[in-house]
Amino acid sequence: MIDLDSRGHLCDNAARDRAPAGPEMTAAATAPALDPRIGLEMRACVLREPGRPPAVEIVHLDPPGRGEVLVRIAAAGVCHSDVHLVDGALGDGRWPMVLGHEGAGVVQAVGDAVTGIAPGDHVVLCMVAACGTCDACRSGHRTLCEPVGRRSVAGDLPAGGSRLRDGDGAVLQHALTVACFAQYAVVDAAAAIPIPDEVPLWQAALLGCGAVTAFGAVSHAAGVRLGERVTVIGCGGVGLQVIAAARLAGASTIVAVDRRPEKLEHALARGATHAVDASAGDAAAEIRALTRGGADHAFEVVGTPATIRTAWDAIRPGGTAVVVGVTPAGVEVSLPAIEFLSEKAIRGSYYGSADPTQTFPWLIELVRTGRLGLADVVSHLIELDDVPAALGRLRDGEGDRSVIVIDPALAGIEASPR
Repeated sequence: MIDLDSRGHLCDNAARDRAPAGPEMTAAATAPALDPRIGLEMRACVLREPGRPPAVEIVHLDPPGRGEVLVRIAAAGVCHSDVHLVDGALGDGRWPMVLGHEGAGVVQAVGDAVTGIAPGDHVVLCMVAACGTCDACRSGHRTLCEPVGRRSVAGDLPAGGSRLRDGDGAVLQHALTVACFAQYAVVDAAAAIPIPDEVPLWQAALLGCGAVTAFGAVSHAAGVRLGERVTVIGCGGVGLQVIAAARLAGASTIVAVDRRPEKLEHALARGATHAVDASAGDAAAEIRALTRGGADHAFEVVGTPATIRTAWDAIRPGGTAVVVGVTPAGVEVSLPAIEFLSEKAIRGSYYGSADPTQTFPWLIELVRTGRLGLADVVSHLIELDDVPAALGRLRDGEGDRSVIVIDPALAGIEASPR
């Protein structure tokens, strides 16, 4: 899908194929100058209201406060959660907002009382900088941290308030406490996870949501064990990562389910053992046949009532359906209650269902040692102005992951001269 040279950089033909139509993808514009007293002006992708395509604006970013860091963004992934935010499907009042929650970059400055991270460090951004002291955190459910959840919905940073203003001085929200569809982001220091410099940042960005969500769903929410039978319903960017995680966990059978033939091909290349075209008939019946009575674990990675029901119907007695996909607010799912007598179970999984600070180092080591590839789930490399088109592809079920290359050199994309 993407051609890389021996250093993990894009070859010229790949950069040409993935660059958007129009102006060539070249070195980033001159970086905004940071005044440590007043912050900086930068380009950012802003959602003004649902139903109105987000657009790039010049916005103001305050300097990092106590316990915060300023990160120069190299690249950011476009996720289906971004579609839901843009469409107003995750609740009212979540705008105006600077979008983006899956990104990576380089630390430029740190606020007071920040330790363990310094300017120049390469980092991946984490959208759940857990407090560690609320009831959820103390019970081991750090992805459900109560203060972070409230701040995420409000569009604030964990310390409270926003660091973003538009050209008229009006407050802008931080998408899911991150807001990385921009040249820079101020985040809580705990949300900046250091990574080795050798991991290209255009790939590292995918760790911030898709990879941690997928691998955590497999290893923590489901606890897939050696020899178990798995099905993955929805083979986009996150679904492909679920397949990779199930393969690494030792699943003996991995049934990929999707409506698009090209996505099923990608799923087989990623490690699936079987592919089922969901548009061709009764997908659940076919899954049960391929898994000899039903899957031990079914991962739903779409977020619709129909696909959640398919996951339920595909599991064996005693099996578990894990809902990874995000559904719009207000959507309900109907299940046959009599089947609870067979001890089938269904559960949700948010951001990997584990402590991100422990999951990220494990994922980074998998990437560093070559056991987890990231480039092969990227179908489009785009620029900041192309976010609306990327959101449209997600709505239509086209492609895998789109990655916004905000700073090509910093991101590790070094196309040879033409």
